[in-house]
Amino acid sequence: MDHAAFEKEIDEFNERMIEIRRDLHEHPELSYKEVRTAKLVADTLRSFGIEVRENVGGTGVVGLLRGKKGNVTIGLRADMDALPVQEQTGLPFASKNSGVMHACGHDSHVAMLIGAAYVLSKHGDELDGNVKFLFQPAEEDGGRGGALPMIEDGALENPHVDHVFGLHVLGDFPAGYFAIRGGPIMAAPDSFKIEVHGRGGHGSAPWDTVDPIFVSSQIIQALYGMRSRNVDQRDPLVISVCSVHSGTKDNIIPDNALLEGTLRTLDEDVRADMKKKISNTAEAVAGAFGAKADVSFIENAYPVTYNDPAITEEVKSILSSIKGMKTMETKPLLGGEDVSRFLQRAPGTYYFLGTRNEKKGIIYPNHSSKFTVDEDYLKYGALSHVLVAMHFAGKK
Repeated sequence: MDHAAFEKEIDEFNERMIEIRRDLHEHPELSYKEVRTAKLVADTLRSFGIEVRENVGGTGVVGLLRGKKGNVTIGLRADMDALPVQEQTGLPFASKNSGVMHACGHDSHVAMLIGAAYVLSKHGDELDGNVKFLFQPAEEDGGRGGALPMIEDGALENPHVDHVFGLHVLGDFPAGYFAIRGGPIMAAPDSFKIEVHGRGGHGSAPWDTVDPIFVSSQIIQALYGMRSRNVDQRDPLVISVCSVHSGTKDNIIPDNALLEGTLRTLDEDVRADMKKKISNTAEAVAGAFGAKADVSFIENAYPVTYNDPAITEEVKSILSSIKGMKTMETKPLLGGEDVSRFLQRAPGTYYFLGTRNEKKGIIYPNHSSKFTVDEDYLKYGALSHVLVAMHFAGKK
């Protein structure tokens, strides 16, 4: 595989790739509203001679580069949506949409995959298999998301996708590094609500009430205690209650309280077991104090993101061959990703591109209002897409 030729073509497109990233950064769009972004993607892919299908599962875009035999099809995925964050970077191309920001780097993902599409479109005659470019909306939704609607709308069919690959920029890792691992790499992010129903009254006579605030505090303690006493300590797991709402005045014990939180797991069996335990524990603790707890979990929360171990080893070898980059094995991350839906149906791998550069002041994590990336390394992400595609769909 001639890396030098691919690197030269990436370099030729690099300025345009950065322009695309900055344009998207300046015009971010929230989940399910990626209309402008999708049009830019579709128009650009068509300019490369790639077949394009728009409005896939909503605002999704699928590009198809057909190989000569088509006996295998791989998917390369990038997410497109932004976050409801007010940007504080001070960049000259900062968001023009108030309260909306590409604070997770999806602008970079789109730009890198477009860069890869540019290069691969020049090498169609070297492909035995097909390459699908999966530009996905609504990754930040957290529930139904964007991958599932695309799958339901046939994004992985006609032709059928055999393997899916993707990458994510990450401010936790230094620029110049790829990070990857086989097996579970990102968590299932289950959001929950616990509605505590008591009986309100005067703050001076709590014995005449069923205080939902007190009951809520006991539920929180019980949930946190589960981690150390009811769960195998070798199983990665996080339970966090992140929102507590109740009451209207300093001398009124309210009728109700609302707790909201997140459960993060890396094993589907542990996930199912913990959802039951959270419900049972909250209901039992509330009942012990004469209150009632109604527990609900967000529907269609993303599954565990699982990297096929054998395929991941092949990709790790490819990444390690890229000059100017190093490859490291990462521990699992407890953030969630709906690339997991694609990987459930087509084994592949998902990896990270480090973008932290303290010398340039690029030090803030994903989802920060000051998050940005080291653009000098985007070309390596694009190149990794190209090399993965040529390895799995190129002439054998």
